[in-house]
Amino acid sequence: MFASPAIASTGAPSGGAMSLISILPWVAVFAIMYFLMIRPQQKRMKQHRDMLAAVKKNDVAVTSGGVIGKVVKVEDSEIELEIASGVRVKVVKSMLSEVRSNNPKPAND
Repeated sequence: MFASPAIASTGAPSGGAMSLISILPWVAVFAIMYFLMIRPQQKRMKQHRDMLAAVKKNDVAVTSGGVIGKVVKVEDSEIELEIASGVRVKVVKSMLSEVRSNNPKPAND
């Protein structure tokens, strides 16, 4: 009478391998998200930081609001843009979306 429940409980597998198999898809999803979403964003952020570090006087800059102007003065966190003759505005450096160098690259003719 007491022997039958004891025999039945000792034959069940522990399930250690099954837990590893159930975690594997989550690891794969995280790896895919990292390489498709997180890594490219980090690359764009590094390019933007490098662009901001390379801003110099007489470059043409485009702000995130679409204002285009010539860089007159560069400070640590701000730049001064001349958007028209005699019209100068201060812009936070991180709000630049594009910097066009005043020296165009030579064409490969």
